[in-house]
Amino acid sequence: MTDPGQGVLLALFGLVVGSFLNVCIHRLPRGGSIVNPPSHCPSCGQSLRWFDNVPVVGYVMLRGRCRACGTSISPMYPAVEVVTSVLFVLQYAVVGFEPLLVARLVLVCAMIVLFMIDLQHRLLPNVITLPGAVVGLVFSLFLPPGWVDAVIGVVVGGGSLLAISEAYYRIRGEEGLGIGDVKMLAMIGAFLGWQSMLVTLLLASLLGSVVGIGMMASSRGDAKYALPLGSFLAVASIAATAVGEPFIAWYASFY
Repeated sequence: MTDPGQGVLLALFGLVVGSFLNVCIHRLPRGGSIVNPPSHCPSCGQSLRWFDNVPVVGYVMLRGRCRACGTSISPMYPAVEVVTSVLFVLQYAVVGFEPLLVARLVLVCAMIVLFMIDLQHRLLPNVITLPGAVVGLVFSLFLPPGWVDAVIGVVVGGGSLLAISEAYYRIRGEEGLGIGDVKMLAMIGAFLGWQSMLVTLLLASLLGSVVGIGMMASSRGDAKYALPLGSFLAVASIAATAVGEPFIAWYASFY
């Protein structure tokens, strides 16, 4: 059973973490440090005051513009903070205040960063996916899905996409999937186990198909348009934390 007070505290904690995730999203693709220098305006370099960094509130008080140079600040920043807060609360509602919640929150943070970076740069940094897979396996030693399912999740998750990528290349003579997608799905398998990893892959494929068909129908892309699979995997993995087990139980009921 969830407690409203704990939910509120977790929501506030999510806002703070979301602010840090914004730093990761902005700096990691550019090879920058997430520690130094302190938060500053990307346009004029002016360091932000502490109250400008208060999640959401700082953006509202600044009216979406840099205090020093007046350059517009992307609404992505408060959006990431709010989304992080909401997802923290949703994970709490699914898992409760249990040790597994820590692993799920770590996964959510990684997925938010990977979603945004892949969407903007078509890039899935090794600095997240590779250590993330290790962290997921470490969690699995003490928490669900257990280390056996987690190891299978890593092997099957990474191996399946690697096989698809190789087959596509041999048939079409061009790259169809990036190796970053392979590492990301392996990481998801480490956190969620092989069964929920397969649910993630299914949901991501369906989502990608819907978006791809929509883009072709609206003349915004063609059959060769490179969709950000990592972003779809991020959304699908978070969905799988909520619906994965019920879906697996429903599917197993037919056998």
